[in-house]
Amino acid sequence: MNTNSNAMNQRFTAAGQDPDHQQSPPLATTAGHPYQPQPQPQRRPRGFAATKSNNNTTTTTSTPAKSRKEREKEKERTKLRERHRRAITSRMLAGLRQYGNFPLPARADMNDVIAALAREAGWTVEPDGTTYRQSSPAVPQPQPPPVAHFNSIQQNNNNVSNVGAHPVRSVESPLYSSSLKNCSMRSSVDCQPSALRVDENLSPASLDSVVAERDAKLDKYSNASGINSPECLEAGQLVQDVRCREHGNDICETSYIPVYVRLATGLINNFCQLMDPEDIKEELQHLKSLRVDGVIVDCWWGIVEAWTPKKYEWAGYREMFNIIREFGMKVQVVMAFHEYGGHDSGGIFISLPQWILEIGKSNQDIFFTDREGRRNTECLSWGIDKERILRGRTGIEVYFDFIRSFRTEFDDLFTEGLISAVEIGLGASGELKYPSFSERMGWRYPGIGEFQCYDKYLLQNLRKAANLRGHSFWARGPDNAGFYNSKPHETGFFCERGDYDSYYGRFFLHWYTQVLIDHADNVLTLASLAFEEIPIVVKIPAVYWWYKITSHAAELTAGYYNPSNQDGYSRLFEVLKKHGVTMKFVIPGLQASYQEIDEALSDPEGLSWQVLNSAWDRGISVAGQNSQPCYDREGFMRLVETARPRNDPDRHHFSFFVFQQPSPLIQRTICFSEIDYFIKSMHGEVSN
Repeated sequence: MNTNSNAMNQRFTAAGQDPDHQQSPPLATTAGHPYQPQPQPQRRPRGFAATKSNNNTTTTTSTPAKSRKEREKEKERTKLRERHRRAITSRMLAGLRQYGNFPLPARADMNDVIAALAREAGWTVEPDGTTYRQSSPAVPQPQPPPVAHFNSIQQNNNNVSNVGAHPVRSVESPLYSSSLKNCSMRSSVDCQPSALRVDENLSPASLDSVVAERDAKLDKYSNASGINSPECLEAGQLVQDVRCREHGNDICETSYIPVYVRLATGLINNFCQLMDPEDIKEELQHLKSLRVDGVIVDCWWGIVEAWTPKKYEWAGYREMFNIIREFGMKVQVVMAFHEYGGHDSGGIFISLPQWILEIGKSNQDIFFTDREGRRNTECLSWGIDKERILRGRTGIEVYFDFIRSFRTEFDDLFTEGLISAVEIGLGASGELKYPSFSERMGWRYPGIGEFQCYDKYLLQNLRKAANLRGHSFWARGPDNAGFYNSKPHETGFFCERGDYDSYYGRFFLHWYTQVLIDHADNVLTLASLAFEEIPIVVKIPAVYWWYKITSHAAELTAGYYNPSNQDGYSRLFEVLKKHGVTMKFVIPGLQASYQEIDEALSDPEGLSWQVLNSAWDRGISVAGQNSQPCYDREGFMRLVETARPRNDPDRHHFSFFVFQQPSPLIQRTICFSEIDYFIKSMHGEVSN
């Protein structure tokens, strides 16, 4: 026994195995031989493991580092290619929208483009992607329902194959082969600009019989049940709607756009006294002869609450409103919480309230501050919106008390309908923006401006945001963003592939624009309480210079995080939609020369298209205002085309328009007839 054991141990030792290790018995035998399991194939390394394996076969020191560098370079090249591709796609989509009248959504993808091109070529594209020609033999043709007048509808649809760029689906489409009963439609099809008036049970498929592309509207009807059959349509209704879409200048497009004119600043002095009532009456008589619908009146915070907190003086405005009432004109009032004055103010200067300026002498951080520490007194910093430092009140409370005083003082004018809307000033020049383009600081067009976030309250806010992000060293403004009159390529922050697109840059810009959005949200929340059921207006600036570069530098300093790869207006418009606010957009004026456009790489039309369509896509009411006076018919017709886009398939148009008129001398001698024609065009009385 011992001899056999020693022999076995010697065999184990020779084989390199532990003699104490018990080997598992064989699983099975075949022809008297024990079964030996096949060795498992070794898994082939992939990715970084493969690279490492290959490197081990050659060198083990310098080659891996070289491979990492190559991978980093490849990542950068891939990123550049992707940016280049996105830029080209953006320009293509802009061209299709602007020059081809394609109703592509704001974030169109390749499917949207292919569908639009297919419809342009005469194909029918269903929402699920099914594509076919109207005359395709593969499409089954159901038997027409036994209705006497349906044949005439069928004939009309066959005769009218295209409406603009969108084909009208034949009523013999397979979508109509079912649900021919229990359907209803209103007795008339109204050609309103926004959408057809349809029954609430109308499905998205039925809308395609009149217009093929309504992506922005489909969600509204996606849960509706039943498909309206052709027997529920009257032939005259369908033909009427087809004609409305064929003839862009017919009566169906004559939507009435009210026109308002801003009264001159300086009619009321700093003691809230009306200066010259007869001059106002003469001006109103002139506007009445032009059939202007109403006037814009600025109620200046620096005049009404000038000397003592919570002591409001409205006497001059009461007298002015009584005169306007005599002429039967509407009034839109502006809650002007900003300063007025400048090279084009005619020597008139209206500051913030004196008691605010007194506080500012001891605490200059209540004003916006640039990187050099210079204070801007145009308006209060948004950093004090919730800081109780204004004689025991926060910035938001000060605004709300002023708004509430106006609402109480003129309650009778709201009741009788004289005041049709109230505009809330939310920043410099009454526009929702940072004062980043201040001429008193030396800014001149087309400078990029400077960030205005260096007062101690906004810096505290920035520090808090950086700590929450886990990067406390980000609690600072960019140190390479240039100066007021710098150009983007002269800075390290706004240049191509600059720091604006770094991790820190994206964090800072997101915070910077979020402060703007929060300010609008906070003020509008309280304003909605004071002006319940009264339309509220917010003015959005047109920062169109440097729009053609990737960073959109001027928009960034103004507070709109809108580089070429982002939509910088969507989050703000969601807030405006929440409060039911009308967005008033300042339409850029015609540029002086192509040289100026090339120098600033500006794109007024591109910016206008983005802002207006972004608001319309979210169902926001949109109004307009010209930034510069017009003197010729070309400029006037450009405003009309912007207010009522000629080829918009959804028939969007402005809810009203604020006309900035030329000086009285020019207006009454040179272009009186042109202004008259412009107002008639806005009212839909003439075809353009």
